[in-house]
Amino acid sequence: MGALPLAKYLRALSQNLLKPHQTLAYTKYFTARVKSPQEKMQRQAIYLDALQTLDDFSITYGKYQLTPQTCRRCGHSYQAASEKMTDVNIAVELLQDAFQDVFDTAILISADSDLVGPVQAIKRLPKKRIVIACPPNRFSQHLCGTAHSHIQIGRGVIAKSLFTEEVRTSSGFVIRRPASWG
Repeated sequence: MGALPLAKYLRALSQNLLKPHQTLAYTKYFTARVKSPQEKMQRQAIYLDALQTLDDFSITYGKYQLTPQTCRRCGHSYQAASEKMTDVNIAVELLQDAFQDVFDTAILISADSDLVGPVQAIKRLPKKRIVIACPPNRFSQHLCGTAHSHIQIGRGVIAKSLFTEEVRTSSGFVIRRPASWG
């Protein structure tokens, strides 16, 4: 969900993770709006606009927080960026969807062990399964060991899940993919 690099067409990625007998019901993305630098804000805005064109898709926003930091070695001050509320938002949606019988199997794209609690809760529910899909080069033994199963997302799956060069909104506006989303 929120942990993947921003160049991915999340609905296609989710579809590409399914087994042949499975049907994708809905895709949910969790993020926070970047506050700086300006170029990153613009790339994210384009990406979020492109995501809004997807069917059966929603975005839930947390908070983007800049926290003043000082390097202990050199004394240099800087702003450290972090997302806040993302884990809680994911947990609430997972549990709500499980109890409202929205899914039989949930695929959680994450390697964040902070999500072990809701995964354990869903695993205890009858007729509910949860699969962890770890992004490339990310893995959480604790999270993956808690779920019914887990998979590692390969670069090939990501490559076939990219947005096209141009995405057209419902109003006809054309969004062009930047050279780099990151």
